[in-house]
Amino acid sequence: MSPRRSYDQYCSAARALDLVGDRWTLLIVRELLAGPRRYTDLHADLPGVSTDVLASRLKDMERDGLSTRRRLPPPGAAYVYELTERGRELLPVLQALGEWGEDALGERRPTDAVRAHWSALPLLRNLDGCPAGLVEVRLEEGTFHLWTGAEEGPVYGDGPAPGEPDARLTLDEATCEAVRRGGLTLRDAVRAGRVKVSGEGALAKELRES
Repeated sequence: MSPRRSYDQYCSAARALDLVGDRWTLLIVRELLAGPRRYTDLHADLPGVSTDVLASRLKDMERDGLSTRRRLPPPGAAYVYELTERGRELLPVLQALGEWGEDALGERRPTDAVRAHWSALPLLRNLDGCPAGLVEVRLEEGTFHLWTGAEEGPVYGDGPAPGEPDARLTLDEATCEAVRRGGLTLRDAVRAGRVKVSGEGALAKELRES
């Protein structure tokens, strides 16, 4: 475990950066907002991180009370990492950081990696104020699901919804990128016919009627 580094400044922002300011830490939090993840899954969805750095960051996060590690019961018998309540409190921080970074996103570069579920937090921010529910999102890169109004547990997950969703959203890559970059809101995209909304839940009805 790496020794704790500090800015040694009596300032809450500095103290926060003592905990999450190292490279990769907040992106690990982004992945763990999907719920318990195995080390191999984290490494696969954090292209560019070395195994040594990932292991070090996970140990630091566990030491600082942001995450825990536990062993799954048989037949899984694998270790998984998951956020503590303290770690989950970083969700609005990541959402604010993502909103602030929209102007820097620009066009996708040939070297940029992409995962479908990386669109979950921007879309979740666009669904703020909607009824609580389960949403399945279908993109060209893949399918993921997210929960609006979730106060505990995973915020999103990879793959189809685990059960009948309250709404299904289908959109193409260009529309998703426009929403992620802040040039188009999800509701405007629905009104323009660029997002197909299906489902009979209150959330789907609100999106269709907005």
